[in-house]
Amino acid sequence: MQRIPDLLAAGPTRSVEFFPPKTPDGIAQLHRTIDELSTIDLSFVSVTYGAGGSTRDLTRDLVIGINEANPFPAMPHLTCIGHTTAELESLIDDYVANGVVNVLALAGDPPADGSPAAGDFTYASELVELVRSRSDMAVAVAAFPEVHPRSPDRESDRRTLAAKLESADFGITTFFFDPDGYFRMVDELAALGCDTPVLPGIVEVLNPTTTRRFSDMNGTHFPDELAVRIDEATGADRQKIIVETSVEICERLLAGGVPGLHFYCLNRAETTLEIAAALGM
Repeated sequence: MQRIPDLLAAGPTRSVEFFPPKTPDGIAQLHRTIDELSTIDLSFVSVTYGAGGSTRDLTRDLVIGINEANPFPAMPHLTCIGHTTAELESLIDDYVANGVVNVLALAGDPPADGSPAAGDFTYASELVELVRSRSDMAVAVAAFPEVHPRSPDRESDRRTLAAKLESADFGITTFFFDPDGYFRMVDELAALGCDTPVLPGIVEVLNPTTTRRFSDMNGTHFPDELAVRIDEATGADRQKIIVETSVEICERLLAGGVPGLHFYCLNRAETTLEIAAALGM
């Protein structure tokens, strides 16, 4: 398996994020999606990790299976909130033993009810240190172009992000709709001496209600006019709006020299393939 920093160095890369299905039908659908997306020569894929480790075994088995069956590497997400040091060490060691060479280190979300988060760690930077101490895996971290929703202000957010990226090999952003915000983040990081590559995340707005909910969680501005256009359209017209929106964002990002594109495809291939075709992939 290849290390993603090496792929980025030869980029631009093209990658997608999957989530672990919980049913046999969902698993079958995901494998069909992976086969269909192989036509765009994927650089790598990532697999999410449920809150508090709720999909730990599903994520682990899916990552190892994808690595065994495909020419591109699968990168597991790993969160630290709600986990003990021993639990995280065990999972890291298991990934290493099974040939996994890339991991996305995340803090994870605190309990939705406002109760104190359990576990031995609070910040993604602590998880990065643990991964480094037990493996040679390439480590990615998350970035928020419009500032992390729990950051007190933009200046401190950027200092914290720069320090986190300096300890990692690359970053991946949450999705956004304004490429200028991404490039502003990159410039602000560069001003702090941080040049770690950060992949932009691209969302496919298949369901405006769901996208708005995730936007609110991530502190991302979701354009109201886009939601209205999609909601009012049907059939082929609706799909055309969805695809053209993502294509416009991607074209602006590629023109600005991004290291790659990371698609949040929701385990479906159709829209990603249409976007890739429009971009000449």
